Amino acid sequence: MSASHYKDAEKYVAGVISGKIPACKWVKLACKRHVSDLERAKTKAFRWKFNVKQAERICNFAEMMPHVKGKWARKDPKTGEAKKLKLEPWQKFALCSLFGWVDKKTGFRRFTKCSFYIPRKNAKSTLASVIGWWFFIKDGEPGAEVYSGATSEKQAWEVFGPARRMAILEPDLVHELGVTVAARSLQAPDGSKFEPIIGKPGDGASPHCAIIDEYHEHPTSELRDTMETGMGAREQPLSLIISTAGSNLAGPCREDWKNCETMLEGTEGFVDETHLAIIWTIDDDDDWTTEAALAKANPNWGVSVNPDVILPALAVARRDPRKQSAYLTKHLNKWVAARNAFFNIEEWNRLADPKIKPADFSEYPCILAADFASKHDLVALMQLFILPEKRYAIFGKYYLPETTINLPENQHYRTWKRGGWITETPGDITDLSFILEDAAQMVRDFQVEEMPSDPNRAWGIFPQMQAAGIPVVEYRNTVLTMSEPMKQLDAMIRAKTITHNGDPVLSWAVSNVTAKEDKKENVYPNKEDNRSKIDPVVASLFAIGRAMTRPEEGVASHGFSFV
Repeated sequence: MSASHYKDAEKYVAGVISGKIPACKWVKLACKRHVSDLERAKTKAFRWKFNVKQAERICNFAEMMPHVKGKWARKDPKTGEAKKLKLEPWQKFALCSLFGWVDKKTGFRRFTKCSFYIPRKNAKSTLASVIGWWFFIKDGEPGAEVYSGATSEKQAWEVFGPARRMAILEPDLVHELGVTVAARSLQAPDGSKFEPIIGKPGDGASPHCAIIDEYHEHPTSELRDTMETGMGAREQPLSLIISTAGSNLAGPCREDWKNCETMLEGTEGFVDETHLAIIWTIDDDDDWTTEAALAKANPNWGVSVNPDVILPALAVARRDPRKQSAYLTKHLNKWVAARNAFFNIEEWNRLADPKIKPADFSEYPCILAADFASKHDLVALMQLFILPEKRYAIFGKYYLPETTINLPENQHYRTWKRGGWITETPGDITDLSFILEDAAQMVRDFQVEEMPSDPNRAWGIFPQMQAAGIPVVEYRNTVLTMSEPMKQLDAMIRAKTITHNGDPVLSWAVSNVTAKEDKKENVYPNKEDNRSKIDPVVASLFAIGRAMTRPEEGVASHGFSFV
């Protein structure tokens, strides 16, 4: 059998690694992983091998299917048929990787999880539809259940719709395979089915393949978790995420994305041999305003991604900051903060140093701050250390009542609790005694000068803090008191004069902050919706506000520095 498809995939891999094909760090690492695994497959210790025949079969099948969108879907005036798909090299690499790697003993597919992250208009829904078709009718799995899962009817049809359209445009193939095309499903004689689903499947579902499109729109991982739990009876199932980036930095999609990055980097303890991941985007140091960035992030640049359409969108994004977030996510596959975010989350994340901890700064002046705005939701206790040369280090502790943490929509809080970032207090209301105890301990351990808090929100605990020896001071949460600290924090981020330990709760809050501006150009921290918490930033601004009024000569000079 000719192996032309795999040869094209090999050329793509070689081109990416050599730099001849523009590609970001993550695509390069995915290609290097494939090459490395081919070498590992020569050893007895490595469980997997690459089956070129299997890789060719899926590519051949894909090119039997018709185009369903755009100019390629127009029927040929001579034959009356729609044009067949023609795989691009990057698609061949993706399909060959997913289907070609098999277990040396059983022959079952290696990868049971797959994450393809790719900008819009790169035919990702078509690729997912082809994969769904294979699992539905060609995988030799009796009674296969294939689901296109999403949070809305419209999104669920983004993959199933093209798959159903393929069946309508290929009646001979449908007849040969015995497939029945219903209004909301494809059905096969052996009981196999391919259908869209909103939310999690019902009891008794046993997915053979679960396709989750635009995972960034999912508030929790419930759909994915339920699908994967139901796959226990299948011998070689697949959980497929095919999505762009988004703006919910606390959501399950961002968590999966970060896990993929860690895995591709080969971090010890994080490599999953059964998870295939490829992320098409740009690198952090790329200039997003260039056409070169578009060509790098979009593997179908000049094919399904039309420069004549996208370049005008780039020109608009250059001129209008309000359009930049949508442009970055849709066309460059970059995660962004709130749509009108005040702070640059990418710059903030670059300031992280996971190795640092509060104890490293015990010799420096410290300002504590807390935002006691809510009794049922996030309460933040921040430590701002004042370093030489107008530099700062900031750390946070966070508190939530157990009832709030265990709400279905608060999966991100449960994840952060497991990671030690959030302290759970018993009951329905945040127990402020936890904060009081921690603040008092910080006063004993560090050179705490004061603890600013808004008396309108913390009046009940002020006497207790004073009795515990905590140097509490009033700090009113108003436009006049918050505007300059907010601008100052923005300046610190731009000048790289503040560092943190990568705290995901604080980073999430930073990404959620928008600005409410008055006629005098005063700004006030705001948020787009109730789920986008900003309490850690509000407390940080209290501390920064007090630090701005502190006499400069009071800052000790100990020679500490950071990048």
